[in-house]
Amino acid sequence: MADVYVHPKGLNESDQVGEGTRIWAFAHVMKGAVVGKHCNIGETAFIETGAVLGDYVTVKNGVSVWDRVTVEDYVFLGPNAVLTNDPLPRSHPDYKGQPEKWLPTRLRQGATVGANATVICGHTLGPWCFVGAGAVVTRDVPAHALVAGNPSRRIGWACRCGRRLPEDLRCTDCGLSFRREGDGLTPAK
Repeated sequence: MADVYVHPKGLNESDQVGEGTRIWAFAHVMKGAVVGKHCNIGETAFIETGAVLGDYVTVKNGVSVWDRVTVEDYVFLGPNAVLTNDPLPRSHPDYKGQPEKWLPTRLRQGATVGANATVICGHTLGPWCFVGAGAVVTRDVPAHALVAGNPSRRIGWACRCGRRLPEDLRCTDCGLSFRREGDGLTPAK
């Protein structure tokens, strides 16, 4: 893995890290974690065995990505974003350590999770959605939805470039247009 940069104070135990990935100080990638190409794993980030990150994923400082969390290509995880995998966490020995009850969480291509946001396990964040800083996600988020609050709710729509879309769903910044499809948006043809 000559094409992977690991800071002298970072720790990479996985042999499944793609070329061009950078692992910064005090970050830890465990054996059995899968990290794609050209990812950026920030300081104090933790990638657990069983976690899967696609290509070009940004994991900012203080983020932990747990077993059964799948992060697709181009996802941005803001500083101190929280992902979970255990719907009933307990420390008592009679109740803890039941991975068979953990719920998978999926962050689809291009999703953004803002700083200090929390994603409760068992949910899917749709492609190119945008979770605002501090939001608490307790249900699936549709494609291109802009969500905020606790619990999070849709407050608008987000373009692929990240800008909030106006009512006509045509981005005033990059010019892309969208149309409603199901609960979310898809590019207009």
